[in-house]
Amino acid sequence: QVQLVESGGGLVQAGGSLRLSCSASGRTFNSYTLGWFRQAPGNAREFVAAIDSSGGRTYYANSVKGRFTITRENRDGAKNTADLQMNSLKSEDTAVYYCAAAYGTAVPTSRASYDVWGQGTQVTVSS
Repeated sequence: QVQLVESGGGLVQAGGSLRLSCSASGRTFNSYTLGWFRQAPGNAREFVAAIDSSGGRTYYANSVKGRFTITRENRDGAKNTADLQMNSLKSEDTAVYYCAAAYGTAVPTSRASYDVWGQGTQVTVSS
């Protein structure tokens, strides 16, 4: 099973950019789809983006399409990462962002399909 640790959150002005990184450890990393979710205060955790185990398929929430890009690096025997590049940030992007992993080749967008989660990283966009 993989373990996930997020980094890269912070405070940024509206219109700015941030890059989140999800560092994954575990020998079966290449067997997992990776996703990013976010949760704003008082709101449910929502899907943001996901990438399949090979990196060939990506999916995005409509609210971030065209502004966010998810990528991943699978490197045998070394640290593996899944990054979320966020551009043209808006105040409504403010949330705690979570990296998550789902075993298999499907690319789910539902929270219930992911069984491994990181601890989250705060992103705050000031208007």
